[in-house]
Amino acid sequence: MYRRIIGGLATAAAMAATVLVVTGTPANAAGTGTGYLHTSGNKIVDSTGATVRLTGINWFGMETDNKTFHGLWANNPWRSQIDLMANLGYNTLRVPFSDDALKPGAQATSVNTASNPDLIGLSPLQILDKVVDYAGQKGMRIILDRHRPTSAGQTALWYTSGVPESTWITNWKSLAQHYAGNPTVIGADLHNEPHADGTNPNATGSCWGCGDQSRDWRLAAERAGNAILSVQPNWLIFVEGVSCPSGGLSNIWDNDTSNDEDCGWWGGNLTKAGQFPVRLNVANRLVYSPHEYATSVFHQNWFDDPNYPANMPAIWDKYWGYLYKQNIAPIMVGEFGTTLASNIDKVWLQELMKYMGTGVNGMSFTYWSWNPNSGDTGGILKDDWATVDQAKQSIISPYLIPPVGDNPPVSPSPRVSPSVSPPVSPSASPSVSPSVSPSSPGGKTCTATYKVANQYPGGFQGEVTVKAGSSAISGWTVKWAFPNGQSISQLWNGTLSASGANVTVTNLSYNGALGAGASTMFGFNGGWSGSNGVPSSVSCTAS
Repeated sequence: MYRRIIGGLATAAAMAATVLVVTGTPANAAGTGTGYLHTSGNKIVDSTGATVRLTGINWFGMETDNKTFHGLWANNPWRSQIDLMANLGYNTLRVPFSDDALKPGAQATSVNTASNPDLIGLSPLQILDKVVDYAGQKGMRIILDRHRPTSAGQTALWYTSGVPESTWITNWKSLAQHYAGNPTVIGADLHNEPHADGTNPNATGSCWGCGDQSRDWRLAAERAGNAILSVQPNWLIFVEGVSCPSGGLSNIWDNDTSNDEDCGWWGGNLTKAGQFPVRLNVANRLVYSPHEYATSVFHQNWFDDPNYPANMPAIWDKYWGYLYKQNIAPIMVGEFGTTLASNIDKVWLQELMKYMGTGVNGMSFTYWSWNPNSGDTGGILKDDWATVDQAKQSIISPYLIPPVGDNPPVSPSPRVSPSVSPPVSPSASPSVSPSVSPSSPGGKTCTATYKVANQYPGGFQGEVTVKAGSSAISGWTVKWAFPNGQSISQLWNGTLSASGANVTVTNLSYNGALGAGASTMFGFNGGWSGSNGVPSSVSCTAS
């Protein structure tokens, strides 16, 4: 369904954007396997044949007038947002975009130059490149989602008069070549939410298996998927469903029940995929990707069933789950979300997570959304783009398989405009503090490393990496004293207690337990004046 997006939209101006081939290798990605991925029955497996489960999140914005990720206007820098995603356990990032963002001269807008100085002047594709590179360091995977032909809105068909099918396919092939050799980017979600339009028998929307070349989404998915695989045979091809297999809405007024049918969510109806499967020229590359939503998007009649929620597994089986249960193909639920304003929705989310299964053998998914500004679902983040909505996260968290990657590198000092304030002299203080690991009960130890990740006049963003010692720990407490009267205005990924210059941060429920040598990170925004020296020592106590 079309979801209202709140705030942050801006007009675009011209800026050059060149498509080049980007090659590279991600960091050790044990949480999402190694190398490129392929399929085996209903499983997604890595280059060694090990089963992989994608448990991800959607970060939208590149499909809108901004042409880049929303939340880049916030005080929480983009790298810190990806750090938080990974620490919460999301191992995959689904990135919606529109063809407008790929045009020569496309310009990214609404970027906070204080918190994201390294994005100044970059094109949408160049920003995406940086996100891909950093997500790969975290061990995450990227799925690219062609969300809309233009930033104006979603469309029932995969093409418009202004964006023909040829443009759609050409852009996909360019992206596949652009990320050739970089297995952080694992595949293409061909078109978001193809759906019905027109009233039967005069259907004009996307059908499945109807045989009409201009409307049969199954045939279009084959054309685009095979074109992509011709230049990048290693990618997975993610194919969404339709809403009504006929491509038209039921006409309940014509007294003809033959053209009435059971329709589902936009992109969520794969009832005909068993009879009319997508046929790709490269074997073991197809993943079906339905969408599923709660009452905050639309109040479907099945929510009123007296047997709710016991009726839901049969509904999911009918629309898409059968493909997984019959070992036909993997399922990756590309979007599902809710505001949780209704208890019906809370039950729905709990039951859907159970239905998709636990552990590495469960169905893959990417939750909608990271963004708080999705009008009818909200996000995992709250409006400050830093605080986690624990009500949602607590339901999803048991099903997440965290990525395993390198620790985040020390970020260079951000560029500060000389017209605002001269940059702080690098000789004034070190950017990283020493770490002290006091003795802990049972011989458990941890270390904490403090760094200034970004600094600008009057404010800064800090990060602290907590690392377990040679034994696993179940919790941690970090303490330090600010040397120059700094203060913290907001903190994420931990619980803050502060008294004057003295700061104490303890773990949250989801990031306290660390295996031997494993690490996590918390971040904060703070204020300073005069100087911004780092603490002389930072202690970490493990439990």
